[in-house]
Amino acid sequence: MTVVATLVPLQAVAFALVALGAPVVVLTRNPLRQALVNSVYGVALVCLFVVLEAPDPALSMLVVSGIGYPLVILTAIARVRGERRRAKETADD
Repeated sequence: MTVVATLVPLQAVAFALVALGAPVVVLTRNPLRQALVNSVYGVALVCLFVVLEAPDPALSMLVVSGIGYPLVILTAIARVRGERRRAKETADD
């Protein structure tokens, strides 16, 4: 019996979403868009964990992918842009 035949259809859909989402995250080049795509991918992982009846990893993945990681990325981008803006202003003076 094959592995796909033993999966519940909902599990197969969740695995497919995760399998298709990973390359999308990797191929996204813009850091802002990548943070957004990674958050959506994290939600897909949360759905997979819930379908596989693993609530603890689902909750921690929800916090990390939905709040923690995007906050760190957006803070880093804002800081770099602010430093570039200050450097440009001092170069113009």
